[in-house]
Amino acid sequence: MVRAQSGKVAMAEPKDIRLVVGLGNPGAKYQKTRHNAGYATIDMLAKHAGVRYWKSQAGMMVAGVKIAGKDIYLARPQTYMNEVGGPISKLVRQLKISPEELLVVHDDVDVPNTKLQLKFGGGHDGHNGLRSIIQKMGSRDFCRLRFGVGRPPGRMSVAQYTLRPLKGTQLESFAIEAQNAAAVVERTVAKGFAAEAARLG
Repeated sequence: MVRAQSGKVAMAEPKDIRLVVGLGNPGAKYQKTRHNAGYATIDMLAKHAGVRYWKSQAGMMVAGVKIAGKDIYLARPQTYMNEVGGPISKLVRQLKISPEELLVVHDDVDVPNTKLQLKFGGGHDGHNGLRSIIQKMGSRDFCRLRFGVGRPPGRMSVAQYTLRPLKGTQLESFAIEAQNAAAVVERTVAKGFAAEAARLG
């Protein structure tokens, strides 16, 4: 929230996206897991943009790309999920980007599998990556792309479900959802957060 000149508190709103961060865990053993939905989406965006070079900055791998004619940064934290807030907060400061210009892509067990939702602000809903970002950045007012992975079956824990490697048709479905998520990011940059959020419903 920000305080307007009238003295009334004005709610923060999304701005044009300048930085897209995909959450995940580094290392080959996590590569094909639901928890790395953000990484998978960033990889797809990088492929679409023809990225050949990544720069190490603020504990992140960062690439500058053009999406819909706009200069956008793509980034993947190189720390584990519960520690991503530090590097993201540092990168935002270095790039002089406001929280409202940040879009974070993350897995979400509260969104059905294969579904995608855009959200601005709010809490962390038990997601350790979002919790870390909110704590370190000192703001909840950033954009999120919720990459639906659904709830774990039976008595399986959320951790076991999201960190278990995917195989076969599940992996194929995950890859398709990553492609769709990348397309959502591209439309969000091109047409604006509100328009794409309304389209997704």
